[in-house]
Amino acid sequence: MITIALSKGRIFDETVPLLKAAGIVTRENPETSRKLILETNRRNVRVIIVRATDVPTYVQFGGADIGVAGKDVLDEHGGDGLYTPLDLKIAKCRMMVAVRKDFDYASAVRQGARLKIATKYVQTAREHFANKGVHVDLIKLYGSMELAPLVGLADAIVDLVSTGSTLKANGLVAVEEIVRISSRLVVNQAALKLKRAQLQPLIDTFTRAVG
Repeated sequence: MITIALSKGRIFDETVPLLKAAGIVTRENPETSRKLILETNRRNVRVIIVRATDVPTYVQFGGADIGVAGKDVLDEHGGDGLYTPLDLKIAKCRMMVAVRKDFDYASAVRQGARLKIATKYVQTAREHFANKGVHVDLIKLYGSMELAPLVGLADAIVDLVSTGSTLKANGLVAVEEIVRISSRLVVNQAALKLKRAQLQPLIDTFTRAVG
């Protein structure tokens, strides 16, 4: 049995064509089904639905053989015990620093100010500002990141930006790109050895589909 870990939403939707290219179709849609284990048209392949941030953990510890996770999630997770053979080039966005329109970020950095940064990407933010030599206090939030600068909780946020419409609607502006994000194929290293005959053709098909 091959178990594939996916998260609902954009990653699942953009992975469906890749699965189809490999001849795999789920029998149910995770957006309408309450099931967390989805059968497919192939008896030896199943899909499990987990939170995006949990995909690397399920793959690392053998709850799944293979999965799809954003680079943002993998950077925070650390990647231990994972083989990441392929950038699938899906679910693209950017990790950005954003501030209120009236906050002079460039000047604050230049003057060596200690900044308060709200983010759920603590590891990524810590490394980014350390590399710039900027002193920061990190405040971990799990959602509604744009609110933090508006109520004085933080000077800036570090978050994923796709269209920028949410920032604009809340009077924020992106001032610095940290890294471009896309989703990667992640494989359990032990499974790759034990189930290579089943997994390698899947990886090869994904590689061809991505082009």
